[in-house]
Amino acid sequence: MLRIVFLLFITIPLLELWVLIEVGSGIGGLSTIALCLLTAALGGFLIRYQGLSTLVDAQKRMAHGEAPLDHGLHGLMIALSGILLFTPGFITDSIGFLLLFPPFRRFMIGRLPTQQIQSPHQARHNSSSGSDIIDVEVITHDKHVP
Repeated sequence: MLRIVFLLFITIPLLELWVLIEVGSGIGGLSTIALCLLTAALGGFLIRYQGLSTLVDAQKRMAHGEAPLDHGLHGLMIALSGILLFTPGFITDSIGFLLLFPPFRRFMIGRLPTQQIQSPHQARHNSSSGSDIIDVEVITHDKHVP
């Protein structure tokens, strides 16, 4: 895993430089810089909009008694999108804009390895099959009440 991360830290900047040089030679240096600044500004606006939209949707779900479990992952992807969009380069900008597209985020979340999430009111019973779930009700007593 460390080799892959190291390889990404080497190859992505080199690819970004190559693409910037190619684009700069085609449309000019100042136009390339202006385009990078434009994508960062547009990305900043979209990140703010998507972040607020995700937050409002999570609050609506909580108000209806639903747990907004996937909204945390959406928020992380929006934050990663912001990092990518503010990094100069067209490759990172493309990936950053893709992460701002909600269907793409849902697709990526669906491809993540998942673990079974238990509610705090459930406990796993270790039986031979290992698949039994016992519902447990938690009752707390306040010691200060007479």
